[in-house]
Amino acid sequence: MSVQTIQKPRLGLPDLKDKVALITGAGSGIGQAAAEMLAQQGMKVCLVDLKDDRLEQTKQDIVAAGGQAITVDVDVSDPDRVAQAFEQTVKTWGRLDVVFANAGINGVLAPIEDMKPEDWDRTLSVNLKGTFLCVKQAIPHMKENGGSIIITSSINGSRAFSGFGMTAYSTSKAGQVAFAKMAALELARYKIRVNAICPGSIKTNIGENTKPTPELEKIKIPVKYPQGSQPLEHAPGQPEQVANLVAFLASEASSHITGTEMFIDGAESLL
Repeated sequence: MSVQTIQKPRLGLPDLKDKVALITGAGSGIGQAAAEMLAQQGMKVCLVDLKDDRLEQTKQDIVAAGGQAITVDVDVSDPDRVAQAFEQTVKTWGRLDVVFANAGINGVLAPIEDMKPEDWDRTLSVNLKGTFLCVKQAIPHMKENGGSIIITSSINGSRAFSGFGMTAYSTSKAGQVAFAKMAALELARYKIRVNAICPGSIKTNIGENTKPTPELEKIKIPVKYPQGSQPLEHAPGQPEQVANLVAFLASEASSHITGTEMFIDGAESLL
């Protein structure tokens, strides 16, 4: 009987150098911070987002610091454009090691009674369908050598439910966690790990795609929180704090972690 030798991971040592990551929502907030963090670790990064000056600036900052980056203009709810981003990444660097499916919107905030079906569909299409499309496209490129897929979910829909008017958003985020668990088990045979991060309040630009409606006033319930609503730091988290978690999940330091949701919210969701 032969004994299989298991190579022990070299914890604490850099292992991301020259590997390739594709990051959606990379033009701002958590995606931008993660792109810069992974590039600092020596990764080559494909920056996927709706193209604007911020996306290009992120690329320029990475290149100026000695890193390698490309940008692809993508709406993550569009199957063809998502496929194109993956093809361009592999064509450029010949491999794919990490996918950070981070792009998402808050969408329209409204009571269920007043929520328009098309607004519901848009939020789920970007957040949940977009995640599915990214994982689907990643698999053929990761089957041979494995890899890490990281999904940005949220405390909303998984551990917190007081985001009034955010039923579509919270449903999409809960769906991402379930999807991550299903994908983790299905893809374990290929050594592809799939995990979800669940941030609380993080200082980002997501407010730009948040559209509250006047009808919200009729369902709001007063909720009192301690100062700052976050017991640990009394302030929203920073994108760089989430980027540190992304870098950990991208690395071999997390080689035995898959199918797991990780909360990063300063205990906000425990209130």
